[in-house]
Amino acid sequence: MRIDYPRRNRTGVRHWLPSWRQLLALAGATVVAVVGGFLLAVALTTIPEPNEVATAQTTIVYWSDGTTELGRLGDANRISVPLDQVSVTAQHAVLAAEDRDFYDHGGFSPAGIVRAAWNNLTGGSTQGGSTITQQYAKNAFLTQDRTFSRKARELLLSVKLETSSSKDDILSDYLNTIYLGRGAYGIETAAQAYFGTSAASLDLAQSAALAAIIRSPGGYSPENNLAKLQGRWAYVLDGMVSKGWISQAQRDATVFPRFTKRQSADRFSGTDGYLLAAVRDQLLGQGFTEDDIDGGGLRIVTTFDRKAQRAAVAAIKAQGPTTGTDRLRIGLAAVTPGTGAVVAMYGGPDYLTDPLNNATQAIAQAGSTFKPFALAAATETGVPLSSTWNGASPRTIAGYTLRNYGNTSYGTVSLLRATEDSINTAYVDLTNQVGVGKVMAAATRAGIPADTAGMADNLTFVLGTASPHTIDLASAYATFAAHGRAVATTVLREVREANGGLLVQADPRPVQAFSADVADTVTYALSKVVTDGTGFAAAQLDRPAAGKTGTTDGNKSAWFVGYTPQLAGAVMMVKDDKAGNPQTLSGTGGLSSVTGGSFPARIWTAFMSAALQGSDVEEFTTPPDLVRPSPSATAPSPSVSTSPTSTPSVSVTPTPTPSVSSTPPSPTATPTSTPASTPPPSPSGSPTAPRPSASGSAP
Repeated sequence: MRIDYPRRNRTGVRHWLPSWRQLLALAGATVVAVVGGFLLAVALTTIPEPNEVATAQTTIVYWSDGTTELGRLGDANRISVPLDQVSVTAQHAVLAAEDRDFYDHGGFSPAGIVRAAWNNLTGGSTQGGSTITQQYAKNAFLTQDRTFSRKARELLLSVKLETSSSKDDILSDYLNTIYLGRGAYGIETAAQAYFGTSAASLDLAQSAALAAIIRSPGGYSPENNLAKLQGRWAYVLDGMVSKGWISQAQRDATVFPRFTKRQSADRFSGTDGYLLAAVRDQLLGQGFTEDDIDGGGLRIVTTFDRKAQRAAVAAIKAQGPTTGTDRLRIGLAAVTPGTGAVVAMYGGPDYLTDPLNNATQAIAQAGSTFKPFALAAATETGVPLSSTWNGASPRTIAGYTLRNYGNTSYGTVSLLRATEDSINTAYVDLTNQVGVGKVMAAATRAGIPADTAGMADNLTFVLGTASPHTIDLASAYATFAAHGRAVATTVLREVREANGGLLVQADPRPVQAFSADVADTVTYALSKVVTDGTGFAAAQLDRPAAGKTGTTDGNKSAWFVGYTPQLAGAVMMVKDDKAGNPQTLSGTGGLSSVTGGSFPARIWTAFMSAALQGSDVEEFTTPPDLVRPSPSATAPSPSVSTSPTSTPSVSVTPTPTPSVSSTPPSPTATPTSTPASTPPPSPSGSPTAPRPSASGSAP
């Protein structure tokens, strides 16, 4: 068919003007072409995977009860929930604020676009031109650029979404991706951030307030623009009335809600920051990636007991020194025997100001806390607690000149008495007889890592020249408490995906490091340290306890490590200078000499008392064949070694090992059995050993 154009039967201007039929046909063809092109573009449009910003979920860390939140990990503060976990009132409020015709349009609203343009021209304000579908498409798949190409892409994606997803799914995705201020992404996190509740529990007033904030979280924040927020809140309620979602009476009775105080965004602040960092470190060690942790929405139940952790912080605050504390580090770790579960950990006062964890990263020479490993090795070889040893001071043994604390000479003592009073000369003699290799092996079997700094094969090893972490000693002593069963420590009880799928379940696998009789013999001896020896302060626990004190040469570290049948704990004190070099503890808390029986033992006792409050009082198991010797220094029992070694002193110095820094002191001497609640005086005037010497550890 021939098109009559130019028009043959017309002259002049009318010859060139198309007829109304031609104009109508042209318009129709244009519409068909545009619509056809648009539909083709929609058909060719593929919906990409949502970007990480839109899908990243907060990893939530819980205390051991599995319900109380400890903290959160990750950059995005988002918890995604299904639509049925968002109150219907909240859903309607959001629709009233952002897209009242959401369930009636196909992805975009021509009327809304025209209305938005008119409002922009006239200065009015209510709804924007973008539908909820368009907003979700922009948030999940596109950038925030204000360009024509981005807007066209948004429109195509919106229509495609409407044809491939249900309205409820789109609304659900939208509610989980929107930003509502206070660092909260998604309505669930926002409900918690603003009202301390869940999305399912939002009431009418709260729902309208959150819906009002969506438009501009900064512009409608309750902290900065309360009046403006109240105005938009009223607009949302009026919209809900107009749509029939609430009655006018409900609207009139609704009162503007009260908001909770905004919480600090520093998730790692304070003492709990060390716990969160420890959780993160173990997750990375078990193969989780940074993306898994920061945006995977993991649900982690830790081994940390909230009561025990609060007890640790309170004990250090109440029993720790208050003067002379510059550059002082105190570490505390507590482990459940037989499971390796770390129930409490004090890494420092504030992770943000000093991220070095005093319980898991800082190190200090162990002092006499290593003597129980020699006791275990000796017991395995058949040496009884009733065996007698030369506790004279000074003594030279295998080339090492040794002294006891204050150069006190004890004479002939039983092995039990040597343990109670932490007699250096007797214990080095014991190590010489048993063999350093066996003592070191006992330490590693108990739980001291083989690569611990200062694990040197020499006789002074028994005096604590090695520098373990606080948690290492807590774990090793837990082995004795568990009747010789050693198990690796863990801070994770279980890890689940956001949808509840189980990823990690704690599975303790104890190894019988020592026979039960050997471990229980060590426990018996260490219980006497508490009742009759250098750990006297721990006797105030008023339940069966075993433990050991430790201090190093120059008073540069102090320890108390102990346990009950249910819980093992270690407390470490050390100082360093700005360069990280260890410094003397002398003067800390007004004491001339800080021993393990002073502040560390008091902190341990206060912690254990509170952590175990309400728990059954359990007794230790005593091996049936254990000979219970008298702690008398002249116990009439077979002598394994009673005389000093006559080998002359040679130029051998214990290998120096790092404390918090890389240059720690050597261990110091052992004290008398002065009750630890009142630390012994500084041994002024005691003879100075010629070098080389190994003056052992003190309580």
